[in-house]
Amino acid sequence: MFFEASLCDDIASRINKRCFMRIEDILTIEGDSLDMLKMIPNESISLILTDPPYHATKKKNITGDTNFQHDNSYLEWLGRYFTEWRRIIKKNGSVYCFCDSSMSARIEVLLSDNFNILSHIVWTKPNAPGYDGWKGKMKKEALRQWYPLSERIIFAEPKANGNLFGVSFANILRENRKQAELSQHELAEMIGAYGKVNHGGAVSNWEAGRNTPSEEQYQKIVDAFIRTGKVVSMPNYTDIIRVFRIDKTKPYTDIWNFETVRQYKGKHPAEKPIDLLKHIIEASSNVGDIVLDCFAGSGNTGIAAQQLGRNSILMEMDKKWVEKIRNNILHRDEKRSLLNLL
Repeated sequence: MFFEASLCDDIASRINKRCFMRIEDILTIEGDSLDMLKMIPNESISLILTDPPYHATKKKNITGDTNFQHDNSYLEWLGRYFTEWRRIIKKNGSVYCFCDSSMSARIEVLLSDNFNILSHIVWTKPNAPGYDGWKGKMKKEALRQWYPLSERIIFAEPKANGNLFGVSFANILRENRKQAELSQHELAEMIGAYGKVNHGGAVSNWEAGRNTPSEEQYQKIVDAFIRTGKVVSMPNYTDIIRVFRIDKTKPYTDIWNFETVRQYKGKHPAEKPIDLLKHIIEASSNVGDIVLDCFAGSGNTGIAAQQLGRNSILMEMDKKWVEKIRNNILHRDEKRSLLNLL
């Protein structure tokens, strides 16, 4: 799976020398991601999956974690990212933002200016015996509040004005229905989507953004619009309906149990487990989509995306970790080449 050539070439030309490395489906960019985001085209990213500095943890070995003296300064800085994310995310895109539990409420409110908050995920980290970090070492009697074992992940979609629940698809459906000169009731009759109470049936709910049609229902909508002769074409289902792919074999609640990455030489202090990242990428993107990580760290987001046939853009300002990403990707690429020869 390779990058959309036009998009990659466009981004690489805009950032010029800061395009540190491009290997097939992974583009790594060295520099301040807030500056680099301004060079990403509008509505070009399918999934933003990133882990900003937490600020509240004040870890000196994490770039940016001690940059802000006050919470408001940190939130103002983070808000500038959210503005850029809203510009570059596709209408059917998703955002997953890791954060510390003590800041999650304020970050969620800030994010809700531009995004619909879909889930507030609690990652519990059920580590195996003998590897439980400070939880096992600290003096429990010294606690003055419940031990903060979990991290939070805020899951959101871009907000659209014009309907009750702020969903982009709802506006697209309403605009094309009006162009086809059909009432909600007429469209509901044509596609067999009746409601027991509301004459507009499912169409009314879809235009409010309350829920979305299945792919089969959407095709019936497209056929109905085309038959009127007033609508020439409609977007593909996968281009306007947000991806969310889950089943009973995978974690499907908002409480996630993934072990943290065990210590090893050269480990990033905030490294996220690849199985957790793959869980997000598989659920909220399609094969070939572009995944963006603005704070790439170890580069695990790119590795997880590559394993699932997605493309990725990794941004990192710390040269040490940019080099680590390079080595990780090259090493993995060399191993993959050797396997292909066997």
